[in-house]
Amino acid sequence: MATKTAGGALPPVKIGIDLGGTKIEVIAMDDSGQELLRRRVRTPQSDYTAILNAIVDLIHYAERRIGTEYTIGIGTPGALSRTTGKLKNSNSTCLNGTPILDDLERLIGRPARMSNDANCFALSEAVDGSGAGAFVVFGVIIGTGCGAGIVVNGSVITGVNGVAGEWGHNPLPWAADEERPGPDCYCGKRGCIETYLSGPGMARDHQVSAGRKMRPETIVQRASAGDAASEATMARYEDRMARALAHVINILDPDVIVLGGGMSNIERLYENVPRLWDRYVFSDAVDTKLLPARHGDSSGVRGAAWLW
Repeated sequence: MATKTAGGALPPVKIGIDLGGTKIEVIAMDDSGQELLRRRVRTPQSDYTAILNAIVDLIHYAERRIGTEYTIGIGTPGALSRTTGKLKNSNSTCLNGTPILDDLERLIGRPARMSNDANCFALSEAVDGSGAGAFVVFGVIIGTGCGAGIVVNGSVITGVNGVAGEWGHNPLPWAADEERPGPDCYCGKRGCIETYLSGPGMARDHQVSAGRKMRPETIVQRASAGDAASEATMARYEDRMARALAHVINILDPDVIVLGGGMSNIERLYENVPRLWDRYVFSDAVDTKLLPARHGDSSGVRGAAWLW
C-alpha cells in the first residue's frame, strides 16, 4: 500500500511501533487520535534479527486488520546517527550499530519514520496530551533512566547531532559539596542528572543517607506516613528535580513540562517542584506548567504514530 493516497494526502490511518527493552507494542490510530487496535509482544533479548521479525509481524498484524492505507512510525531506545544512519546510545545494546531503519524498510517494502522514544513521548503529549496547544513542550521520561524530548509548534526537535533533549546526561546543576563528584553513570561520566532523578537514583540516595534499601514507591509511601528519613529523601529529590528543570527553563523556556515514566506517578512533585524552581530560574516569575502525562505509558506508541 502506498504511503500517500492518490490525491497526495497522507493516509487516514497511522501505525505506531514502540520498541522497548521488555515489550514491543503496535497501535493504529485515525487522524483524530482514536485508537483502532493495539497489541504487544515480548521483546526478544539480545537478538537483532528476532527483534526485526517481531516488529514486522506486528505491522503485518495491524495491516491485515485495518484494511486501508497507512503510515508507519517507530519509537526506539537510542537515536539514529546522523553520520552513519545506524542506531546509537541504546540501552538495548544489541541494537547499537545496526541500520535498523534501513533493515525494517527493506523488510516491509515501504518507508517508515523513526525517532527516539522520549521524542515520541513528547510528541504524543504535545499533539493531544497534557501539552496540547502549547508552543514549546519539554517531555521527560523518568523511570529506570531519564530521557527527554522537545517539541516546538508540533514538530520534534532532534538537533544537528540528533541528541536534542538528552537532559539526563548533563551534570546536576548547582551541586552541593556533598553531591560532588556524584554517582557513576553508565555513560562514563559522574554526577549526571539521571543518577539522581531516576528510580534507581532515588533508591541509591536513600540507601546512602538512611542505610536502608527501599524501592522508590516505598520511600514515597513512608514519607507520606511521616517517616523522617523517607521525607528527607523526598525533599532532596524534589530540590534536585527543581534545579535540573530550572536549567531547562533557563535555556528553552517551555510552556509545559510533561512528566512520564514510573517516577511521574509521585503526585507531590507537581506542587512541590514548581514551588522550588522559582529560586533557580532567571526570571521574576515562572509560568511554565509541570504536568503528568495524559496518555501515561501509551504516549510512546502514540507519539510514534504521530511521527507522520
